[in-house]
Order: sequence, then structure tokens, then C-alpha cells
Amino acid sequence: MAQTEAQDIRFEPNEAPPTPLSVGLAFQLVVLTISGVVLTPVIVVQAANIGEPFLSWSIFCVLLIAGSTTILQAVRVWRFGSGHVLLMGTSGAFIAVCITALVSGGPALMCSLIVVSSIIQFIIAFKLSVLRRVITPTVAGIVIMLIPVTVFPIIFDLLVDVPEEHLAFNAPIVAAITIAISVILAMRATGFLRLWTPLIGLVIGTIVASLLGLFDATPIREAAWVGLPEWGWPGIDISFGPKFWGLVPAFILVTVVGLVETIGDSVAIQRVSQRQPRAPDYRVVQGAVGADGVGNLLSGFLGTVPNTTYSSSIAVTELTGVASRRVGIYIGVIFLVLAFLPKLKAVIIALPNPVAGAYITVILAMLFIVGMKLVFRDGLDFRKSIITGVSLWVGIGFQFELIFPDLLTGTGFWGTLLRNGMTVGGLVAIALTLMWEVLGSRRRRIQTKLAIESLPELTEFLSTAAKRWNWSEESVIRLQQVNEELLLTLIDSNNDAAAEERRLQVSVRHDAGQLALEYVAVADEENIEDRAMFVHDAANDDASTDLSIKLLHFLAAEIRHQKYFDMDIVNIRVDPAT
Repeated sequence: MAQTEAQDIRFEPNEAPPTPLSVGLAFQLVVLTISGVVLTPVIVVQAANIGEPFLSWSIFCVLLIAGSTTILQAVRVWRFGSGHVLLMGTSGAFIAVCITALVSGGPALMCSLIVVSSIIQFIIAFKLSVLRRVITPTVAGIVIMLIPVTVFPIIFDLLVDVPEEHLAFNAPIVAAITIAISVILAMRATGFLRLWTPLIGLVIGTIVASLLGLFDATPIREAAWVGLPEWGWPGIDISFGPKFWGLVPAFILVTVVGLVETIGDSVAIQRVSQRQPRAPDYRVVQGAVGADGVGNLLSGFLGTVPNTTYSSSIAVTELTGVASRRVGIYIGVIFLVLAFLPKLKAVIIALPNPVAGAYITVILAMLFIVGMKLVFRDGLDFRKSIITGVSLWVGIGFQFELIFPDLLTGTGFWGTLLRNGMTVGGLVAIALTLMWEVLGSRRRRIQTKLAIESLPELTEFLSTAAKRWNWSEESVIRLQQVNEELLLTLIDSNNDAAAEERRLQVSVRHDAGQLALEYVAVADEENIEDRAMFVHDAANDDASTDLSIKLLHFLAAEIRHQKYFDMDIVNIRVDPAT
């Protein structure tokens, strides 16, 4: 457990930057993402040959849902929302299954499938603790790293998506200038200038593109200022026929894949939003997944493509150092306004492709580093190295059709799914993590009261388990000390009147030469892992520091504390005495 270093964060989530700055950053994120938000329903509807008025209605609803759920993510209502800047938009993972549903049974069938699959997200959001050994920070980091791998082919296509006469010279010049300005400013800019780095890169790139004839203003002139789409709500098919049941598994699988991405994003946004790095709060993760489920439920009821969190908001937060949730609120408001302003939508969508592609390249490169930091922060031991390496390379291989390319032909569900590197790599990471859990040594468990009277019982239980794995007497004593200090810390965290009624479940297993302990209880708002991480800080290194936490820090090889709505879970790894 290395000492933590403060991050260069100018505004944390609870802090309020000036309104012009908040609006400016919100507008930048909207500019970067609106093309993707709008393009997904366009691809789905046109590929299924549905046409108007459903297309206009779908785009209108997409912007309304993106705006409302982005605000929900920022403000956090009850258990829904992360309380961070997590931009919401349409999910490309649903393109294949939504097209299949539209072709098979029309928009009403697609809507009913989306509504049913969104229920899975609500179940997982409230019971995420059940999946704690599978959906780990390592898995989340792998998924985050594979997002750029999955999207880069599309982004690189934007660099050359210009008329033929501009391809040889103008497009490379525009892309090179945009990347150069963005990278130089990102490396050198400080203070106020750093906050506007993304917008400066976009503006300079767009000016150069205009001078070289790459900016087409025709769609802007032709678009109306204010307008509503023609009524195109398709209704919901509640007949639940054979086509519905045939497609439900596919929709649920894609929903789970998107849910893993949301988990990864919600863990990553916490890492880049605090000046002093903290352990991930899994109540934030549950809230993010719950808000994602609300968006998918609304998508099903209104008749459009499901949504997910957009990782670009994490990279921009890291770049600018502004994590204030006020930015997320303004992003949502801008999306809501754009739904009724076709002219402004046209202005943003008209951003030259080489400019957008060049800048998003920088954003995605930073996102890859965010995922890498998540994996390293979780502790990159030999097991996690194997999981990370295999998952990344398998994901990359399937993304670029280098593994069994003959099996990935066609545009069916499985062909489309297996050509998505994030999907394949994420599933491989989950499978390998689950395999380790299944093939590892058997866990031994005990349930007791969360009270000091339980110490002898726990001491006997852990001592017996350690001796079965041939631990020396000195090692057993160290294990007993760890157990005693953690039990005291948990009791101290639960010193209210109801603590006597609380239960404690302790499990232990032998893992790679260490003993891995898991304590499941209900604790207070303070995170034990954070307290142990900062034990060397000058501010805490005094007599007032909790002695039990200090002892835990030096006795345990690793401490992980995961806080959920329904329980607190502390994982500790103990080395044998040498």
C-alpha cells in the first residue's frame, strides 16, 4: 500500500466553478459526443429501413433521454445517479440487436425488449455486491482500456472521411494541426489556459479546415431554428410471441456487456475526480448503473436505442481537472435544449470529420491510461497480470479480425458481437476472474456477531484454517493480530446502539502463498482502506491516528474496502511471517 499523491484537480464534484467555465466545458463535451449520440439511432433505423417519422422521433427522444439521465447522474436522486460528471448517450453495443429486432418485428418489438432488459440493470444495481468477486477494478480497467481499441477504427476513419480532392493534403494537414495543438496544450498549459485546452484545439482545427474548404455550412443554413418532430411513438409489443423470446437472451447479454462498461466508467470517474485518490465507493457504482437502467427503461418506453455512459467525460475531466457535478448538469441541459433546436444540432454535427477524429484520438489515448491506472491500482500480481494480458490481446485480436476471421463473417448477432474487442475482452476478463475463484482453494466461512465477544471464536477459526495450510506459529500470530485490529476497527465504526444486532461473516482461503480474508458487515461512512492508505501522511502521523489502522497497515499485505448500499466488505491479504 504505497503512499498516495494528490492529483491536479481544480474543482472536485462538490465544488462550484464559475458559470462561464462550467458552461464552456459542458459545451465542449456536447460537441465531442453529439455526433455519436445521434448517429447510433440513424444507423439502426436506416439499416432496418424504417424511415420517417420514426427516425426523427428516435433522435428527438435520444437527446431528451441523454440530457435527463446525464443530469440524474450528476445530482443523484436516492440510489440513482453517481454524483459525478458521467455523460450519457446512445450505446453502440445495441446496434446489431436493435436492427435485428426492428427487422423481425418492428419498433414495438424493439421497445418491449429494451424495457425487459433494463430490468436486469436494476437488479444488478441493487445487488452489485453479489458480483464483487467477478466485477473487480481489474476487470473494469481492462474494459476501459479496450474502449479506445474498439472505437479507434471508427475514429481513424473520420480522419479520411472527406471528399476525394481533400484526401491527399487538406485532411492530413487539418488532422495534424488539431492533434499538435491539443497535445502541446495538454502538456504545457497550466491554470486557466488548461481548462480551455479541448475547445481551443477544436476551434483552431475548425478554422484551418474552413480555410482549406473542409467546412460545409449548408446543413446549418437549411435547418430550422426551433422545431418538434412528427409524432412517431411506436408503442410497445406486449404479445410476447416467439420473436420476443428468441431475442431476449441477446438483449440481456448486450445489456450486461454495457453494464460492465458503466461499472468501469463509474470507477474511473471517481479516480480522476478527487485531489487525494480514494478507494472506489461502490455505492457510486450502483448509482451509476441504476441511472443507466433508468435511461434504458425510458428508451424502451419512448421508442429509441438504449443508452450508456460515455467514457469521454472521464478523459476530459482528467485533462481539465474540473470534476464539478455542475458541469454534468449543464451538459444535460444543453442536450435537452438541443432536442428542440435543429439549427444548433446542425452546427455541432457540422464539425469537420478530421477535426473531430484528431481530437477524439487524444481523448481516447488518455482514456487508455485511465484504464491502465485502474489495473495497476488494484495491484498487478501474477494472477491479475495473466488476466489483463490475455484479455487485452484476445480483445484486440477479435476487434481486428485476427483470430478465427472465417468465423466472424456476416452481420448477424454473433458475428457483430465477436468483432467488438471490448465485448470479447471484457467477457474473457470476467471468465478468467470467475475461473480463478472456482479453481482456487475452498473458502472457509464463519458467521458471528459484530462484537468484541466474538474475538475468541474468530481467533480459533482463523488459527485452525491457517494451520491446515501449514502456516508457522509466527504466521498464525500475525494473522490473529490482523483479525483483532480489523474487528476492533469495525466495532468502532459501528458504535451505535444497533451495532449489537449486526452480524459479521468472515471467510478465508489460501491464495498464492497468502491468506485472503473477507469480512462482510455494515460499517460507517468512513472507508478503512482510505484510512490505511494515508497512515504515512504528515497530517495523520500523530498520536491521534487510530492505532488499529496503523497496525493493520503494517501487518496486512493489502487492504480493500468496498462500500455498497446493502453491506460493507473488507478484503485483507496476509503474508506469512518470514
